[in-house]
Amino acid sequence: MGAQWKQAGREANAQKKGQMTAKLVREIMVAAKLGGPDPDLNPRLAAAVEKAKKASVYRDTIERAIKKGSGQTEEKVTYETVVYEGFAPHKVPVVVECLTDNRSRTAPEIRKLFQAGSLGQPGCVAFFFNHVGVVDATHADSARDAETDAIEAGAQEVQPLDPEEVPEGRKGAQFITEIKDLDHVSKALKAAGWNVIAAELRFLAKSFPELSEAARKDVADFLNALDDHDDVHRVYAALR
Repeated sequence: MGAQWKQAGREANAQKKGQMTAKLVREIMVAAKLGGPDPDLNPRLAAAVEKAKKASVYRDTIERAIKKGSGQTEEKVTYETVVYEGFAPHKVPVVVECLTDNRSRTAPEIRKLFQAGSLGQPGCVAFFFNHVGVVDATHADSARDAETDAIEAGAQEVQPLDPEEVPEGRKGAQFITEIKDLDHVSKALKAAGWNVIAAELRFLAKSFPELSEAARKDVADFLNALDDHDDVHRVYAALR
């Protein structure tokens, strides 16, 4: 899958779209809180804003989220990142990142969702994933040499971006970096003319178990249920 679990048909109805918007706004607030309100100096915020615009989130909503996250309003942002690890049905390794303002509420709800699989202790599936920095970006020059830009920016690896993420006539690439180099690589790519649409830490699966179609459906249903939870920010699974 390369990035994270992408739920099929997320935009199928208004409820899904509203839920997706809420998650995008939450990411903007957290990014602004951690790195400041200026997208030019905060790659995570720039990528979050780009995603929100792509999802047609209103400009006023984005601006309010930035102000709230960066402390320019009286409202406090109290979200924290909590990571859960375990296995989906058929022993497929899963990492779940949550952004929550109430860990005591989130924990039992995630535990209940994992009843269809197996919730483990922190670190129990770390061996199955590489924790790395990832920059997803597009370039106006469809013939752009992404390999050369990756070397010059300090990225460790580059691979094609999913076609659905690349506008017609542009070049798309995913740059994989060491965690400590994420900010530098993101800024270097931007300076080289790349439009950064995501700059974040991700868990990339090292291998993928072979599953029957019936088993794949079981796993997909489980991952979709996780992804539907309001506090769940991202779901990573060893599933192609």
